[in-house]
Amino acid sequence: MKKVTMQDIANILNISRVTVWKVLNNQSGVSKQLRDQILKTAKEIGYFKPGQEIEKHLEEYAASLEEGSKKTISVVISRPESSVFWINIIHAIAKELDTYGINLMYTYLPPNYNKGYILPNVLTNGTVGGMLILNVYNKELLEMLNKVNIPKVYLDIVSDFPTATLTGDLFLLEGKRSIKEITNDIIHKGRTEIGFIGDINYALTNKERFEGFLAAMNENHLEVKKEYCLTGNIGIYTYYEEISAFLNKLDKLPNAFVCASDFVANFLMQYFSEHGYRVPEDIALSGFDGSTEYAMVSGKLTTVNVQTNQLGRRLARQLLYRMEYPDAPLELTYVHSDIIWGKSTEF
Repeated sequence: MKKVTMQDIANILNISRVTVWKVLNNQSGVSKQLRDQILKTAKEIGYFKPGQEIEKHLEEYAASLEEGSKKTISVVISRPESSVFWINIIHAIAKELDTYGINLMYTYLPPNYNKGYILPNVLTNGTVGGMLILNVYNKELLEMLNKVNIPKVYLDIVSDFPTATLTGDLFLLEGKRSIKEITNDIIHKGRTEIGFIGDINYALTNKERFEGFLAAMNENHLEVKKEYCLTGNIGIYTYYEEISAFLNKLDKLPNAFVCASDFVANFLMQYFSEHGYRVPEDIALSGFDGSTEYAMVSGKLTTVNVQTNQLGRRLARQLLYRMEYPDAPLELTYVHSDIIWGKSTEF
């Protein structure tokens, strides 16, 4: 008696042999309706050997689906009211992962650590195969995440976290070079009294941007006046109040401010507007991120344009690599972005 082959099934249903192969080898990419037809035909013409009943095949397929459902990674964020900047990155991550059949789960952490806090179970019970840590800026929470034994990729960390102890890859937005270039441009145009605004303890990227500012001032033999620099801790929800109080204490304002982000620059622009200062005629102003969500500065600000879509895709691919090669050497990656020269520094 002639042996029944996959090609026989394909001929009966007028489909390709590859499609039949996928179904009989528990591979994805075939609709449930066609899968059922193939299995039904295979049973009718005697493809399955004794002891290889169709029910057993379906059980194996169901098991493969169950295994596939474990292909889930988590984006860990600590501020659910995150700005459009972060949301755009997360959307790009989700789209990239979807092309690989990977599910995305959001996991929220509090902005700050409280005694007795434990991480959500989904991060520690095997629900997710990896995690992307985006805007967690609390050292204690980062230490807890760092101890979780699954593949992970960080986008930025707090300034005082020892990078040598990280158990995942770290991505940083390059800022030292670009902020140095912006500061040099302001200096070469004749402004020499320049302040810096940004919490350098909050994020390592903020600290490196401040280092770029200092480098430009030092290379031009200019004094960095501490009274013009607000670099200490700033409350997450009290930025405008604290920046206003800082500026109100100054006998006179400098003729330029370099800011750690567009978020910060927007508050300065609001203050200047309310107090009758013109930008850039009276005070030059710069930011970082290339954000379009802050009405006071959007389209006017000299800033550094972070391509959030490309960044999100890159982060997703890095995590997939880390999941596939967990023992590969850990990586520190700097993402460089172009400067957008706006009217806020044209004087």
